[in-house]
Amino acid sequence: MKKIVRFFAAIASFFTFAYLLIFFPIPSIVGIAIIITAVGIYDLTQTKHTILRNFPIIGHFRYLLEGIGPEIRQYFIESDTDGKPLNRNQRTYIYSRAKLQIPTHPFGTETDLQKDGSEWTMHSIYPSKIMAEPPRVLIGGKDCKHPYSASILNISAMSYGSMSKNAIMALNKGAQGGGFYHNTGEGSVSDYHRMGGDLVYQIGTGYFGCRGEDGNFSAEKFVKSAAIETVKMIEIKLSQGAKPGHGGMLPAAKNTEEIARVRGIKPWTDVHSPSAHTAFNSPEGLLKFVAQLRELSGGKPIGFKLCIGNTKEFEAICDAMITSGIMPDFITVDGAEGGTGAAPIVFSDHVGMPWENALVFVVKTLRNYGLKKDIKVITSGKIIDGFDIYKALCLGADLCNSARAMMLAIGCIQALECHKNTCPTGVATNNPNLFRGLVVEDKWKRVMNYQQSTVKDFLEVFSAAGCTQLSDLNSDMIFKQVNGKAVSFSNIYPELVESRRAKELELMN
Repeated sequence: MKKIVRFFAAIASFFTFAYLLIFFPIPSIVGIAIIITAVGIYDLTQTKHTILRNFPIIGHFRYLLEGIGPEIRQYFIESDTDGKPLNRNQRTYIYSRAKLQIPTHPFGTETDLQKDGSEWTMHSIYPSKIMAEPPRVLIGGKDCKHPYSASILNISAMSYGSMSKNAIMALNKGAQGGGFYHNTGEGSVSDYHRMGGDLVYQIGTGYFGCRGEDGNFSAEKFVKSAAIETVKMIEIKLSQGAKPGHGGMLPAAKNTEEIARVRGIKPWTDVHSPSAHTAFNSPEGLLKFVAQLRELSGGKPIGFKLCIGNTKEFEAICDAMITSGIMPDFITVDGAEGGTGAAPIVFSDHVGMPWENALVFVVKTLRNYGLKKDIKVITSGKIIDGFDIYKALCLGADLCNSARAMMLAIGCIQALECHKNTCPTGVATNNPNLFRGLVVEDKWKRVMNYQQSTVKDFLEVFSAAGCTQLSDLNSDMIFKQVNGKAVSFSNIYPELVESRRAKELELMN
């Protein structure tokens, strides 16, 4: 927003000077000369900016153009298919479904289907009848007393604090209206999460909402948070796609009285979220913590979320499940492509396993250990359209979460200012002058519309493939262009086929 204001201020200044020169030439010339001389002297003597010292006055245009560079690229330069993180076609897909606009695309695809990486699914000349009602997935293993029936597309983790209160309310009311769940993120359950929508209460390393005075886990406070009626499941966050293995810090300036109350911390103080949990430090410890939370919550489904890094560590968790007999009810697999807020660029770009590889690894490993039948796999990481859901389920996921798509549904324009508290659409900011523009009563309907329309798109692809039940989906059904040839995912990931056969034999026996 500041960049836009500066841009228009510069334009206004130009026309003001032009006006003065035309109608009041002599005084204006003198005044402008004084201002330019003063700016030039300052530029030559300041020591912070090399460009201004070497190119006084005109150097300011460089910073102006650099500041509005993202907007120029987004609105005037980039094509419909090359924008990042989400391209224009993806953003248009979300907006059109959120607003219930025309869902079709004219004149054929803009995608080069022969390009390496292009993906498609086989279809049947005998398509099945489209399901009258979207399928739901029951989450809860043998030790769970309150299984939860989940939608196949839900709202991924986004905390109050990183998101504005209006954004959180819109998301939760949308979840209520559409019958899907809303993950709280690690910032605890705020009043704005309690608009009636089902919740997954996420517990991070800061233990917000269940944090003792010493910053460690408090069973007493957890019981209160877990007892909230709309909290249907609890998720332990081990790591996230945007910054796996990296903690976070809530600066004192953003730690307001309200956010402090919600998170169970002291206001106006810096609050660090460690990179690792203090409640456990081993696979066995993690599973004991799962069992503890299940008992304290009265038997609600308990799971954990992670971005895959060292694969042997996940295998060690599976070993511990076999040995201890303790299993989570679900595992959320996040890809390194994830991230709705701020993260160090080296972590975003170079740490963590990409989504597709991570999902395949987790599904394969669980099947090889004979655990997949008891544990539901949730996945998140650039889930945008109905085909993304279809692909995820073909690769072995049971259901999906989406964060950025839900943000766009409530008005995000991908301004890339999530980390500055200057989000122009009021989604990722706590500035009341900005989030007032996000009208909850309008935006919650768009969240619901987007989710329902996207699930409908999935069901249409599902029907076109001739499928009648979710278990029909498998890695044989999707193809990718690799070196100019169409290769099925079962050939790209043969381990999925092997583990699927192991599962089938296990069920037969």
